[in-house]
Amino acid sequence: MWGDIVIAFLLAFITAFILTPYTIKIAKKIGAVDIPKDERRMHKKAMPKFGGPAIIIGFLLSTIYLLITSSIEGNLNLFGEESYYLKLIGFLLGTIVLSIFCFFDDIKGIHPLTKLTGQTIAAIIVILCGVRIDNLTIPFLEGNIMLNNIVSIILTLGWIVGITNAINLIDGLDGLSSGIAIISCVFLLIIFALNESPLIAIIMITALAGALAGFLPFNFNPAKTFIGDIGSNFIGFTLAVVSILGIAKTATAFVVVLPIIVLGFPIFDTLTAIVRRLIKGKSLKAVLQADKGHLHHKLIARGLTQKEAVFILYGVTLACGMFALILFESGIWKALSFALMVIAVVCIGYKEFFKLKEEEKGMYKCMACGYIYDPKIGDPDSGIAPGTSFEDIPDDWVCPLCGVGKDMFEKID
Repeated sequence: MWGDIVIAFLLAFITAFILTPYTIKIAKKIGAVDIPKDERRMHKKAMPKFGGPAIIIGFLLSTIYLLITSSIEGNLNLFGEESYYLKLIGFLLGTIVLSIFCFFDDIKGIHPLTKLTGQTIAAIIVILCGVRIDNLTIPFLEGNIMLNNIVSIILTLGWIVGITNAINLIDGLDGLSSGIAIISCVFLLIIFALNESPLIAIIMITALAGALAGFLPFNFNPAKTFIGDIGSNFIGFTLAVVSILGIAKTATAFVVVLPIIVLGFPIFDTLTAIVRRLIKGKSLKAVLQADKGHLHHKLIARGLTQKEAVFILYGVTLACGMFALILFESGIWKALSFALMVIAVVCIGYKEFFKLKEEEKGMYKCMACGYIYDPKIGDPDSGIAPGTSFEDIPDDWVCPLCGVGKDMFEKID
Protein backbone atom coordinates (compact mmCIF):
# COMPACT_ATOMS: atom_id res chain seq x y z
CA MET A 1 0.00 0.00 0.00
CA TRP A 2 2.76 2.47 0.88
CA GLY A 3 4.38 1.96 -2.50
CA ASP A 4 1.05 2.82 -4.12
CA ILE A 5 0.82 5.96 -1.98
CA VAL A 6 4.31 7.18 -2.93
CA ILE A 7 3.80 6.55 -6.65
CA ALA A 8 0.30 8.05 -6.68
CA PHE A 9 1.54 11.23 -5.00
CA LEU A 10 4.66 11.69 -7.11
CA LEU A 11 2.98 10.96 -10.45
CA ALA A 12 0.18 13.42 -9.73
CA PHE A 13 2.64 16.02 -8.40
CA ILE A 14 4.98 15.87 -11.41
CA THR A 15 2.10 15.97 -13.90
CA ALA A 16 0.38 18.97 -12.30
CA PHE A 17 3.68 20.81 -11.81
CA ILE A 18 4.61 20.39 -15.49
CA LEU A 19 1.16 21.25 -16.86
CA THR A 20 0.36 24.33 -14.75
CA PRO A 21 2.57 26.75 -16.75
CA TYR A 22 0.76 25.65 -19.92
CA THR A 23 -2.63 26.33 -18.31
CA ILE A 24 -1.45 29.90 -17.64
CA LYS A 25 -0.82 30.40 -21.35
CA ILE A 26 -4.11 28.76 -22.31
CA ALA A 27 -6.02 30.91 -19.81
CA LYS A 28 -4.84 34.10 -21.49
CA LYS A 29 -5.82 32.81 -24.94
CA ILE A 30 -9.34 31.68 -24.03
CA GLY A 31 -10.14 34.57 -21.70
CA ALA A 32 -10.10 32.63 -18.41
CA VAL A 33 -8.75 35.66 -16.57
CA ASP A 34 -9.98 37.07 -13.26
CA ILE A 35 -10.21 40.86 -13.55
CA PRO A 36 -10.63 42.65 -10.20
CA LYS A 37 -14.02 44.34 -10.54
CA ASP A 38 -14.94 44.86 -6.91
CA GLU A 39 -13.50 45.25 -3.41
CA ARG A 40 -14.25 41.61 -2.58
CA ARG A 41 -11.29 40.47 -4.68
CA MET A 42 -7.92 40.58 -2.98
CA HIS A 43 -5.80 40.92 -6.14
CA LYS A 44 -5.37 44.19 -8.00
CA LYS A 45 -4.39 42.96 -11.47
CA ALA A 46 -5.76 40.51 -14.03
CA MET A 47 -4.88 36.93 -13.11
CA PRO A 48 -5.18 33.65 -15.08
CA LYS A 49 -7.71 31.30 -13.46
CA PHE A 50 -7.41 28.05 -15.35
CA GLY A 51 -5.24 25.95 -13.03
CA GLY A 52 -7.98 23.37 -12.51
CA PRO A 53 -7.26 21.28 -15.64
CA ALA A 54 -3.65 20.69 -14.52
CA ILE A 55 -4.93 19.32 -11.20
CA ILE A 56 -7.61 17.18 -12.86
CA ILE A 57 -5.20 15.68 -15.40
CA GLY A 58 -2.56 15.01 -12.75
CA PHE A 59 -5.16 13.36 -10.53
CA LEU A 60 -6.69 11.23 -13.30
CA LEU A 61 -3.36 10.09 -14.74
CA SER A 62 -2.10 9.02 -11.34
CA THR A 63 -5.37 7.38 -10.29
CA ILE A 64 -5.86 5.45 -13.53
CA TYR A 65 -2.26 4.19 -13.53
CA LEU A 66 -2.46 2.98 -9.93
CA LEU A 67 -5.88 1.38 -10.43
CA ILE A 68 -4.57 -0.58 -13.41
CA THR A 69 -1.38 -1.73 -11.69
CA SER A 70 -3.21 -2.60 -8.45
CA SER A 71 -5.77 -4.63 -10.41
CA ILE A 72 -3.02 -6.51 -12.27
CA GLU A 73 -1.24 -7.26 -8.99
CA GLY A 74 -4.51 -8.52 -7.48
CA ASN A 75 -4.67 -5.88 -4.75
CA LEU A 76 -7.87 -4.31 -6.07
CA ASN A 77 -10.96 -5.89 -7.63
CA LEU A 78 -12.86 -3.23 -9.57
CA PHE A 79 -15.57 -5.69 -10.64
CA GLY A 80 -16.25 -7.29 -7.27
CA GLU A 81 -19.20 -6.95 -4.90
CA GLU A 82 -18.66 -3.21 -4.39
CA SER A 83 -18.73 -2.52 -8.18
CA TYR A 84 -15.99 0.07 -7.94
CA TYR A 85 -15.79 0.25 -11.72
CA LEU A 86 -19.35 1.63 -11.81
CA LYS A 87 -18.62 4.14 -9.04
CA LEU A 88 -15.50 5.31 -10.89
CA ILE A 89 -17.50 5.74 -14.10
CA GLY A 90 -20.04 7.80 -12.17
CA PHE A 91 -17.26 9.91 -10.65
CA LEU A 92 -15.69 10.50 -14.08
CA LEU A 93 -19.02 11.45 -15.68
CA GLY A 94 -19.83 13.72 -12.76
CA THR A 95 -16.43 15.40 -13.11
CA ILE A 96 -17.03 15.98 -16.82
CA VAL A 97 -20.45 17.54 -16.22
CA LEU A 98 -19.17 19.71 -13.38
CA SER A 99 -16.15 20.83 -15.42
CA ILE A 100 -18.33 21.87 -18.37
CA PHE A 101 -20.46 24.13 -16.18
CA CYS A 102 -17.40 25.56 -14.42
CA PHE A 103 -15.55 26.08 -17.70
CA PHE A 104 -18.21 28.52 -18.85
CA ASP A 105 -18.15 30.13 -15.42
CA ASP A 106 -14.40 30.71 -15.70
CA ILE A 107 -14.68 32.05 -19.26
CA LYS A 108 -17.81 34.20 -19.21
CA GLY A 109 -19.39 33.77 -15.80
CA ILE A 110 -22.69 32.03 -15.15
CA HIS A 111 -25.48 32.59 -12.64
CA PRO A 112 -24.83 30.91 -9.25
CA LEU A 113 -28.07 28.96 -9.62
CA THR A 114 -26.86 27.56 -12.95
CA LYS A 115 -23.63 26.44 -11.34
CA LEU A 116 -25.58 24.89 -8.47
CA THR A 117 -27.59 22.97 -11.06
CA GLY A 118 -24.37 21.58 -12.53
CA GLN A 119 -23.15 20.54 -9.09
CA THR A 120 -26.46 18.82 -8.38
CA ILE A 121 -26.43 16.92 -11.70
CA ALA A 122 -22.87 15.76 -11.05
CA ALA A 123 -23.83 14.57 -7.55
CA ILE A 124 -26.91 12.73 -8.85
CA ILE A 125 -24.77 10.90 -11.42
CA VAL A 126 -22.39 9.49 -8.80
CA ILE A 127 -25.32 8.59 -6.54
CA LEU A 128 -27.00 6.65 -9.35
CA CYS A 129 -23.71 4.81 -9.87
CA GLY A 130 -23.70 3.57 -6.28
CA VAL A 131 -21.79 6.17 -4.25
CA ARG A 132 -23.97 6.66 -1.19
CA ILE A 133 -23.92 7.27 2.53
CA ASP A 134 -26.04 4.28 3.46
CA ASN A 135 -25.31 3.97 7.17
CA LEU A 136 -24.44 6.16 10.12
CA THR A 137 -22.48 5.38 13.26
CA ILE A 138 -23.56 7.51 16.23
CA PRO A 139 -20.80 8.21 18.78
CA PHE A 140 -21.29 6.48 22.16
CA LEU A 141 -23.88 4.13 20.63
CA GLU A 142 -23.16 0.62 19.42
CA GLY A 143 -23.95 -0.52 15.90
CA ASN A 144 -24.83 1.27 12.70
CA ILE A 145 -28.06 2.96 11.67
CA MET A 146 -29.00 1.78 8.19
CA LEU A 147 -30.63 4.51 6.09
CA ASN A 148 -33.50 3.94 3.69
CA ASN A 149 -33.00 4.88 0.04
CA ILE A 150 -34.65 8.30 0.19
CA VAL A 151 -32.74 9.46 3.27
CA SER A 152 -29.51 8.01 1.86
CA ILE A 153 -29.92 9.86 -1.46
CA ILE A 154 -30.82 13.18 0.21
CA LEU A 155 -27.95 12.96 2.70
CA THR A 156 -25.42 12.01 0.01
CA LEU A 157 -26.64 14.75 -2.33
CA GLY A 158 -26.40 17.35 0.43
CA TRP A 159 -22.91 16.19 1.39
CA ILE A 160 -21.48 16.24 -2.15
CA VAL A 161 -23.05 19.57 -3.16
CA GLY A 162 -22.24 21.08 0.24
CA ILE A 163 -18.54 20.16 0.26
CA THR A 164 -18.18 21.16 -3.41
CA ASN A 165 -19.48 24.62 -2.55
CA ALA A 166 -17.52 24.81 0.70
CA ILE A 167 -14.17 24.52 -1.08
CA ASN A 168 -15.35 26.89 -3.81
CA LEU A 169 -16.35 29.57 -1.27
CA ILE A 170 -13.03 29.61 0.60
CA ASP A 171 -11.12 30.14 -2.66
CA GLY A 172 -10.52 33.81 -1.90
CA LEU A 173 -6.79 34.18 -1.17
CA ASP A 174 -3.63 33.00 -2.92
CA GLY A 175 -3.05 29.35 -2.05
CA LEU A 176 -5.92 29.14 0.45
CA SER A 177 -8.24 26.50 -1.01
CA SER A 178 -5.46 24.37 -2.51
CA GLY A 179 -3.38 24.42 0.69
CA ILE A 180 -6.34 23.63 2.94
CA ALA A 181 -7.33 20.79 0.61
CA ILE A 182 -3.80 19.32 0.80
CA ILE A 183 -3.89 19.33 4.60
CA SER A 184 -7.36 17.74 4.54
CA CYS A 185 -6.16 15.08 2.09
CA VAL A 186 -3.19 14.16 4.30
CA PHE A 187 -5.35 13.65 7.38
CA LEU A 188 -8.01 11.73 5.45
CA LEU A 189 -5.25 9.53 4.02
CA ILE A 190 -3.93 8.76 7.52
CA ILE A 191 -7.42 7.99 8.79
CA PHE A 192 -8.18 5.79 5.78
CA ALA A 193 -4.92 3.88 6.25
CA LEU A 194 -5.55 3.34 9.98
CA ASN A 195 -9.15 2.35 9.31
CA GLU A 196 -8.11 -0.14 6.59
CA SER A 197 -10.38 1.67 4.16
CA PRO A 198 -10.66 0.48 0.53
CA LEU A 199 -7.47 0.88 -1.51
CA ILE A 200 -9.38 2.85 -4.13
CA ALA A 201 -10.09 5.64 -1.61
CA ILE A 202 -6.45 5.70 -0.48
CA ILE A 203 -5.19 5.97 -4.06
CA MET A 204 -7.63 8.73 -4.98
CA ILE A 205 -7.01 10.89 -1.90
CA THR A 206 -3.24 10.54 -2.38
CA ALA A 207 -3.46 11.45 -6.07
CA LEU A 208 -5.50 14.54 -5.20
CA ALA A 209 -2.92 15.61 -2.61
CA GLY A 210 -0.11 15.13 -5.11
CA ALA A 211 -1.84 17.11 -7.86
CA LEU A 212 -2.57 19.97 -5.46
CA ALA A 213 1.03 19.98 -4.20
CA GLY A 214 2.23 20.29 -7.80
CA PHE A 215 -0.06 23.26 -8.40
CA LEU A 216 0.48 25.11 -5.10
CA PRO A 217 3.92 26.64 -5.97
CA PHE A 218 2.21 28.59 -8.76
CA ASN A 219 -0.77 29.55 -6.60
CA PHE A 220 0.89 30.60 -3.35
CA ASN A 221 1.26 34.32 -2.67
CA PRO A 222 2.24 36.10 -4.83
CA ALA A 223 0.21 33.88 -7.16
CA LYS A 224 1.03 33.37 -10.82
CA THR A 225 -2.33 31.73 -11.48
CA PHE A 226 -5.62 30.91 -9.78
CA ILE A 227 -7.24 27.53 -9.52
CA GLY A 228 -10.48 28.75 -11.08
CA ASP A 229 -13.98 27.39 -10.61
CA ILE A 230 -13.06 24.21 -12.46
CA GLY A 231 -10.33 23.51 -9.91
CA SER A 232 -12.11 24.52 -6.71
CA ASN A 233 -15.28 22.63 -7.64
CA PHE A 234 -13.30 19.54 -8.64
CA ILE A 235 -11.41 19.56 -5.33
CA GLY A 236 -14.60 19.78 -3.28
CA PHE A 237 -16.40 17.21 -5.44
CA THR A 238 -13.51 14.76 -5.16
CA LEU A 239 -13.09 15.22 -1.40
CA ALA A 240 -16.81 14.59 -0.92
CA VAL A 241 -16.91 11.44 -3.05
CA VAL A 242 -13.65 9.95 -1.78
CA SER A 243 -14.61 10.54 1.85
CA ILE A 244 -17.76 8.47 1.24
CA LEU A 245 -15.72 5.67 -0.37
CA GLY A 246 -13.25 5.79 2.52
CA ILE A 247 -15.78 5.31 5.31
CA ALA A 248 -18.37 3.19 3.48
CA LYS A 249 -19.47 0.03 5.29
CA THR A 250 -17.31 0.83 8.32
CA ALA A 251 -18.54 -0.06 11.77
CA THR A 252 -15.79 1.79 13.63
CA ALA A 253 -17.08 4.41 16.07
CA PHE A 254 -16.53 8.06 15.10
CA VAL A 255 -15.22 7.23 11.61
CA VAL A 256 -18.33 8.56 9.87
CA VAL A 257 -17.96 11.99 11.49
CA LEU A 258 -14.20 12.28 10.91
CA PRO A 259 -14.42 13.73 7.36
CA ILE A 260 -16.77 16.38 8.74
CA ILE A 261 -14.21 17.33 11.40
CA VAL A 262 -11.27 17.30 8.96
CA LEU A 263 -13.21 19.61 6.63
CA GLY A 264 -14.47 21.61 9.60
CA PHE A 265 -13.18 25.02 8.51
CA PRO A 266 -14.72 25.14 5.00
CA ILE A 267 -17.96 23.61 6.34
CA PHE A 268 -18.17 26.17 9.15
CA ASP A 269 -17.34 29.06 6.82
CA THR A 270 -20.05 27.94 4.37
CA LEU A 271 -22.74 27.49 7.02
CA THR A 272 -22.02 30.90 8.57
CA ALA A 273 -22.08 32.45 5.09
CA ILE A 274 -25.55 30.99 4.46
CA VAL A 275 -26.89 32.22 7.81
CA ARG A 276 -25.25 35.64 7.39
CA ARG A 277 -26.67 36.16 3.91
CA LEU A 278 -30.13 34.99 4.96
CA ILE A 279 -30.18 37.44 7.86
CA LYS A 280 -28.78 40.29 5.79
CA GLY A 281 -30.80 39.69 2.62
CA LYS A 282 -33.93 38.26 4.27
CA SER A 283 -34.55 35.91 1.33
CA LEU A 284 -33.28 32.64 -0.11
CA LYS A 285 -32.02 34.52 -3.16
CA ALA A 286 -29.53 36.36 -0.92
CA VAL A 287 -27.69 33.07 -0.22
CA LEU A 288 -26.37 33.16 -3.78
CA GLN A 289 -25.00 36.70 -3.46
CA ALA A 290 -21.24 36.92 -2.84
CA ASP A 291 -20.02 39.09 0.03
CA LYS A 292 -16.92 40.03 2.04
CA GLY A 293 -17.98 38.28 5.23
CA HIS A 294 -15.85 35.14 4.93
CA LEU A 295 -13.26 34.50 7.60
CA HIS A 296 -10.35 35.24 5.28
CA HIS A 297 -11.90 38.63 4.45
CA LYS A 298 -12.20 39.42 8.15
CA LEU A 299 -8.57 38.51 8.80
CA ILE A 300 -7.44 40.80 5.98
CA ALA A 301 -9.67 43.55 7.39
CA ARG A 302 -7.84 43.18 10.73
CA GLY A 303 -4.64 44.17 8.97
CA LEU A 304 -3.14 40.76 8.22
CA THR A 305 -1.32 40.17 4.96
CA GLN A 306 -2.53 37.46 2.58
CA LYS A 307 0.28 35.13 3.66
CA GLU A 308 -0.48 35.63 7.36
CA ALA A 309 -4.21 35.04 6.87
CA VAL A 310 -3.54 31.93 4.79
CA PHE A 311 -1.11 30.47 7.35
CA ILE A 312 -3.60 31.10 10.16
CA LEU A 313 -6.32 29.25 8.25
CA TYR A 314 -3.85 26.48 7.44
CA GLY A 315 -3.34 26.24 11.19
CA VAL A 316 -7.09 26.00 11.80
CA THR A 317 -7.35 23.16 9.27
CA LEU A 318 -4.31 21.46 10.80
CA ALA A 319 -5.92 21.65 14.24
CA CYS A 320 -9.17 20.16 12.89
CA GLY A 321 -7.23 17.32 11.28
CA MET A 322 -5.26 16.63 14.47
CA PHE A 323 -8.47 16.65 16.51
CA ALA A 324 -10.05 14.11 14.13
CA LEU A 325 -6.96 11.89 14.20
CA ILE A 326 -6.68 11.95 18.02
CA LEU A 327 -10.42 11.27 18.28
CA PHE A 328 -10.03 8.22 16.04
CA GLU A 329 -6.89 6.88 17.70
CA SER A 330 -7.26 7.86 21.36
CA GLY A 331 -10.91 8.67 22.04
CA ILE A 332 -13.04 11.68 22.88
CA TRP A 333 -11.36 12.77 26.14
CA LYS A 334 -7.87 13.09 24.69
CA ALA A 335 -9.32 14.83 21.64
CA LEU A 336 -11.08 17.33 23.90
CA SER A 337 -7.87 17.82 25.88
CA PHE A 338 -6.07 18.66 22.64
CA ALA A 339 -8.83 21.10 21.67
CA LEU A 340 -8.60 22.88 25.04
CA MET A 341 -4.83 23.23 24.70
CA VAL A 342 -5.20 24.70 21.21
CA ILE A 343 -7.82 27.17 22.49
CA ALA A 344 -5.52 28.15 25.37
CA VAL A 345 -2.58 28.79 23.01
CA VAL A 346 -4.78 30.86 20.69
CA CYS A 347 -6.14 32.95 23.55
CA ILE A 348 -2.66 33.60 24.93
CA GLY A 349 -1.15 34.49 21.58
CA TYR A 350 -4.07 36.45 20.11
CA LYS A 351 -3.44 39.74 21.93
CA GLU A 352 0.33 39.70 21.44
CA PHE A 353 0.02 38.83 17.77
CA PHE A 354 -2.24 41.75 16.93
CA LYS A 355 -0.17 44.05 19.13
CA LEU A 356 2.84 43.24 16.95
CA LYS A 357 0.70 43.75 13.83
CA GLU A 358 -0.23 47.25 14.99
CA GLU A 359 3.45 48.06 15.45
CA GLU A 360 4.22 46.77 11.94
CA LYS A 361 1.51 48.93 10.39
CA GLY A 362 3.40 52.17 11.04
CA MET A 363 3.73 54.56 8.10
CA TYR A 364 6.94 55.09 6.12
CA LYS A 365 8.17 58.34 4.57
CA CYS A 366 10.26 58.72 1.41
CA MET A 367 13.37 60.70 2.33
CA ALA A 368 13.70 61.96 -1.24
CA CYS A 369 10.26 63.46 -1.91
CA GLY A 370 8.26 63.14 1.30
CA TYR A 371 5.73 60.56 -0.02
CA ILE A 372 4.15 58.63 2.86
CA TYR A 373 3.31 54.94 2.49
CA ASP A 374 0.26 54.04 4.58
CA PRO A 375 -0.34 50.27 4.96
CA LYS A 376 -4.07 50.91 5.38
CA ILE A 377 -4.21 52.34 1.87
CA GLY A 378 -1.42 50.41 0.16
CA ASP A 379 -0.45 51.41 -3.37
CA PRO A 380 -3.25 50.13 -5.65
CA ASP A 381 -1.63 51.59 -8.78
CA SER A 382 1.38 49.32 -8.20
CA GLY A 383 -0.70 46.31 -7.17
CA ILE A 384 0.00 46.69 -3.43
CA ALA A 385 -3.24 45.78 -1.67
CA PRO A 386 -4.59 47.69 1.37
CA GLY A 387 -3.33 46.12 4.60
CA THR A 388 0.12 45.26 3.17
CA SER A 389 2.84 46.10 5.67
CA PHE A 390 5.95 47.88 4.39
CA GLU A 391 8.06 44.77 5.09
CA ASP A 392 5.86 42.69 2.78
CA ILE A 393 6.12 45.03 -0.21
CA PRO A 394 8.26 43.45 -2.98
CA ASP A 395 11.89 44.60 -2.94
CA ASP A 396 11.62 45.99 -6.48
CA TRP A 397 8.80 48.38 -5.50
CA VAL A 398 9.63 52.07 -5.94
CA CYS A 399 8.18 55.33 -4.66
CA PRO A 400 5.22 56.23 -6.89
CA LEU A 401 6.23 59.91 -6.85
CA CYS A 402 9.99 60.02 -7.36
CA GLY A 403 10.94 56.42 -8.21
CA VAL A 404 13.48 55.72 -5.44
CA GLY A 405 13.68 52.26 -3.86
CA LYS A 406 12.50 50.96 -0.48
CA ASP A 407 15.87 51.68 1.11
CA MET A 408 15.11 55.41 0.86
CA PHE A 409 12.12 55.16 3.21
CA GLU A 410 12.14 55.64 6.97
CA LYS A 411 9.49 54.75 9.53
CA ILE A 412 7.54 57.59 11.09
CA ASP A 413 5.25 57.69 14.13
